[in-house]
Amino acid sequence: SSGINAEYGARHRMKCKLFHPPGNEIYRKQNISVFEIDGRKNKSYAQNLCLIAKLFLDHKTLYYDTDPFLFYVMTEFDQHGLHMVGYFSKEKESSEDYNVACILTLPCHQKKGYGRLLIEFSYLLSQVEGKLGSPEKPLSDLGLLSYRSYWSNAVLEGLIQFMDEPAPEKPPSLTIMELCDRLCMKKEDVISTLQHLSLIHYYKGQYVICLNNEILEQHRKSMSRKKVRIDGKFLRWQPKDWSKRGKW
Repeated sequence: SSGINAEYGARHRMKCKLFHPPGNEIYRKQNISVFEIDGRKNKSYAQNLCLIAKLFLDHKTLYYDTDPFLFYVMTEFDQHGLHMVGYFSKEKESSEDYNVACILTLPCHQKKGYGRLLIEFSYLLSQVEGKLGSPEKPLSDLGLLSYRSYWSNAVLEGLIQFMDEPAPEKPPSLTIMELCDRLCMKKEDVISTLQHLSLIHYYKGQYVICLNNEILEQHRKSMSRKKVRIDGKFLRWQPKDWSKRGKW
């Protein structure tokens, strides 16, 4: 069967002259690129993306009306071109400021850190937009696991960076909303993550965040294993005001 698959691949490469997704390449660092695709301008490609996601996501229902959505396709580069490893979609106009509508890492590229990169990239876009982002709820079981892992690392990293800054007051003070602004995360996601990590406690009539050396050491070990991160310096993107663009 591997010979048949290789034959299909060779025939496809002979007929298909596309070496990358349509749309604009808005991010490239080393062998990782991200393309922004308008669901109205590239309707056929966007619908096919949704149909691929439908194969692997039980709750995926929308695949024909792609006009209100933008698609962000992450690719990996090799000698044959750029190959999709996953994507996420988001609404052009979201009243709830959702930064992800649907997210998928192809099964053959799972366990390589691409899911985290896609989530990290969605929050980078929220940062450029000046918004607090959050994925559409409810999340699938696998989606919740992925986001819980990202949120936990992001919250701990944000707290450690704050503690490393020179503080005018002792002890240093940081509110939940200030932490949200630092991470571009919604308040409910930050609070649920602090509770999940057992970092928030009631002390002398107020809630306080408590970090211990064990949690910090676990975080440092976890981050040392993550070799690839999204680097905002390599983003070439400006947010659009879709409310002023009529019917997209």
